[in-house]
Amino acid sequence: MMPELGKYAVSVLSAYGATVLLLVVLVAATLLRGRRVRAEMQRTEAGGRTDA
Repeated sequence: MMPELGKYAVSVLSAYGATVLLLVVLVAATLLRGRRVRAEMQRTEAGGRTDA
């Protein structure tokens, strides 16, 4: 299934690895930020605050 990459194997596989790592980091950061924003919205709605 894996194509023969020859002398480019390290470069190609490291590029794939870096891409996967960055995607994981971006998804995790998005989920964490969404959780923070959701919690802040709930606090704001529960407290009746009008300031930002």
